[in-house]
Amino acid sequence: MGIFERYLTVWVGLCILIGVTLGNLAPGIFQVFAALEVAHVNLPVAVFIWIMIYPMMIQVDFSSIKDIGKKPKGLALTLIINWLVKPFTMAALGWLFFRVFFAHLVDPQTANEYIAGMILLGVAPCTAMVFVWSQLTKGDPNYTLVQVSVNDIIMIFAFAPLAALLLGITNIQVPWETLLLSVLLYVLLPLLAGLFTRKLLDKSSDHHEVNALVSKLKPWSIIGLLATVVLLFGFQAEVILQKPLAIVLIAIPLLIQTYGIFAIAYAAAKALKLPHNIAAPACMIGTSNFFELAVAVAISLFGLQSGAALATVVGVLVEVPVMLSLVAFANRTRHWFE
Repeated sequence: MGIFERYLTVWVGLCILIGVTLGNLAPGIFQVFAALEVAHVNLPVAVFIWIMIYPMMIQVDFSSIKDIGKKPKGLALTLIINWLVKPFTMAALGWLFFRVFFAHLVDPQTANEYIAGMILLGVAPCTAMVFVWSQLTKGDPNYTLVQVSVNDIIMIFAFAPLAALLLGITNIQVPWETLLLSVLLYVLLPLLAGLFTRKLLDKSSDHHEVNALVSKLKPWSIIGLLATVVLLFGFQAEVILQKPLAIVLIAIPLLIQTYGIFAIAYAAAKALKLPHNIAAPACMIGTSNFFELAVAVAISLFGLQSGAALATVVGVLVEVPVMLSLVAFANRTRHWFE
C-alpha cells in the first residue's frame, strides 16, 4: 500500500476538518457548487466520483469470468454474503439503532436518511480496495479478479432493485428514475469505460500498459475521494457543528455490521474448508463496501446536505481502519485453514 492508501483514514479525517471549517467560513462557495445540478445529480461530485471510480474499473478483467467454474465454493460464499446477507443485516441494524436505540436522539426524518445511507452502503459490494485487502492477505489474485468481475456484473442489474426494495421496506420513498440514472452513471458507464481502456491498452500478456496507467491514475483516484469528502462535509458543516454526536451514532451500527459480517463469512469459509488464499479475499469482498457508489447515489437521491450522504461518508471514515484490523486478524489466523 502506498502512503495515500495506508493513511487514508488520516487524510479523510483532515478533509472532514477542512470541509467543516470552509463550510462555516465560506458557505457561499458551497452553495454555488450545490446549485450545479442536473436531474438531481450534482455535477462537481459526479466528476470527482468518476475520477475515483475510473482507475478501479480499469483493473477489472472480464475475461477472467471464463474461470468462474473453478473453486465455486469461494465465489458462492462471496455472492451469498454480498447479495443475500449483508444488505438485509445493514437495513436491520439501521432500523434497530435509529428507530429504537437512538430514537430519542434523532428526529424521524433524519433517522430515515441515516438508515437510507446505511442501506446504500450495504447494497454496494466492494470493487477496488478489495484488491488491496487480497494482496495484504496473500490471496489468490486471479480468483479475486473473478469474484470482483462477477460482482460488478451482478451489481449492474441488482443494485437498483435491491436498494429500492430495502428503502421501501423502511418506508423511504424512492425516485426510480434517479436511482437508475445513478446506476448508469456510476456503475455501467465506468465499467464500460474501464473495459474499453483495457481492451485498447492490454495487448501483452503481462498487462504492463494497463498496470502503468492504473499506477499513474491512482493518486488522482484518492484526490477525487478526498475532494468529495471536503465538499460533502462543507455542505453539512452547520449541521455537524450543531450535532457532532451524529457521526458517532452512525459509526456504531456500521462497526457492528462490518465486524459481524466478517465473522459470519469467516466462519462459513472455515466450515466450507476453503484454502486461506480463497477464504480471506472472499470475506474481505463480503465485508467491505463500494462507498464511492453509495456516496454518489445518496447525493442523487437525497441531496448533498442529507443525512444519507453523511452516513455514506462516515462509512468511508470507518471502513479503512476496520478493514486493516481484519487483514491483520486474517493473517494471524492463517493456520486455521491449513
